[in-house]
Amino acid sequence: MFEPAEIHSLFDLSHTAAAALLQTLRYPWEALPKIGALILELGRSLPAGEYELRGENVWVHRTATVFESAYLHGPAIIGPGTEVRQCAFVRGNALVGADCVVGNSTELKNVILFDGVQVPHYNYVGDSILGYKAHMGAGSITSNIKSDKTNVCFHAGGEQIETGLRKIGAMLGDHVEIGCNSVLNPGTVVGRETTIYPLSMVRGFVPPHSIYKHAGEIAERK
Repeated sequence: MFEPAEIHSLFDLSHTAAAALLQTLRYPWEALPKIGALILELGRSLPAGEYELRGENVWVHRTATVFESAYLHGPAIIGPGTEVRQCAFVRGNALVGADCVVGNSTELKNVILFDGVQVPHYNYVGDSILGYKAHMGAGSITSNIKSDKTNVCFHAGGEQIETGLRKIGAMLGDHVEIGCNSVLNPGTVVGRETTIYPLSMVRGFVPPHSIYKHAGEIAERK
């Protein structure tokens, strides 16, 4: 067990509609196979006066803005005040919270975005969970499958946790900042209020309240 990578260490669950699911689990990647079913369950209970059904199993809050060129595939929920901008590609199993930005040419697949998340420019976010007000700079992506296609293991502090999953992107804690054109390797977990420098290649666990400059150089945030 590795406590800093546990759900309660990474997220404030008051900022997501996925709270009921997440609070039953230990590690965030355990939620990934359950996102689709969760969205279907939530979607069927959403008030029709607040959410509009746009296509099969796609619920969009009436205060959200979805540009005509954006593509939404269900199951998906787009929360209040969220913007889904030009040419965004939501491939399905996407639970997007309130006041988020899904930017131009950004692709989402099997994700939970907490409230206030911004993935605004040319991002790929797959099989990932992004905490409250997490932000990914332009061109930064989550790599969600290993080159040898074997299951992803989580590595931190000499520990190894077998996830049993072939596809895991990144788990970003609340208020994480990812610099432009960074790559988050499969199974990356970034603790709360941590900043990743631009052009970084990140793997494993990055502690909370820190600044990741490059592999081997992580400074404590003061």
